[in-house]
Amino acid sequence: MDKLKQLETFVAVATRGSLTAAAKAEGVAPAIIGRRLDALEARLGVKLMVRTTRRITLTHEGSAFLEDCQRLLVDIANSEASVSAGGVKASGHLRITAPAGFGRRHVAPLVPRFHELHPEVTISLNLSDRVVDVAGEAYDCAVRVGDLPDSSLVSVRLADNRRLCVATPRYLQQHGRPQTPADLARFDCLVLSSDASQTRGWAFAMPPASPGAEAEIVHMRPGGPLDCTDGQVLREWCLAGYGIAWRSTWEVEADIAAGRLESVLDGYAAPPNGIYALFPQRKHLALRVRLWIDFLKHEYGREEFWRSAAAR
Repeated sequence: MDKLKQLETFVAVATRGSLTAAAKAEGVAPAIIGRRLDALEARLGVKLMVRTTRRITLTHEGSAFLEDCQRLLVDIANSEASVSAGGVKASGHLRITAPAGFGRRHVAPLVPRFHELHPEVTISLNLSDRVVDVAGEAYDCAVRVGDLPDSSLVSVRLADNRRLCVATPRYLQQHGRPQTPADLARFDCLVLSSDASQTRGWAFAMPPASPGAEAEIVHMRPGGPLDCTDGQVLREWCLAGYGIAWRSTWEVEADIAAGRLESVLDGYAAPPNGIYALFPQRKHLALRVRLWIDFLKHEYGREEFWRSAAAR
């Protein structure tokens, strides 16, 4: 029992970031938490944490040990829950990452709802257009939009996603409309910066070379005077009339319906790609992660979700 309590304490401190927070959650003095950690490190003969008055930092050994401990505690909790009268109950800490723009609209509103369904699960949400190293940075799940690079991560397709080239009616009146993707070279294109997640550029379906052949998908990196790491800023620049942007329908559908934006090059639109949940390859996926992915799949599978989201 003492060994298990030490492991639970170690995980609590690592996920909450301080001895004080872990002690408050358990209702004990911080000194008790400190003694448990000291006993654990002494028993293992290795330093798991570097503790200062301001912050807690995991050592390399501590980071590896944390994942093992979390998996072990989840397995124990699931085993107990499976034989209890109350059934399976998810608990623990869930770390999620998602692209900034998509995450603000379509992930962040779901997080409190998931917590209401599973009140014993605490959740951290990271929103960034940087390609986060899910396994290396100890995230449980990443939501990604678009083509997936080859990786050791496991992916679950949640929904389809389409991309469109859009601009304001005024911009198109002043500068004309591109007729082919090659014409974009003479337009102001609003693109994500090279260090953002859109690594392959804009995708277009080119007409097949011969009857019966499939369309060829080509990727282009059009240039322009403005770029940004935040896709939401690109949409705002586009709405302000600064050029043509390549944005997802989830982001600009309402603008097109209201006449604020018009789509161009529709005949070259690439087939839908996907919205995915990614997670590290693990023998046993934590219950809270499984439930979160199932929750996303259910919500994104509802047409009502996307219709109500258009107004957000």
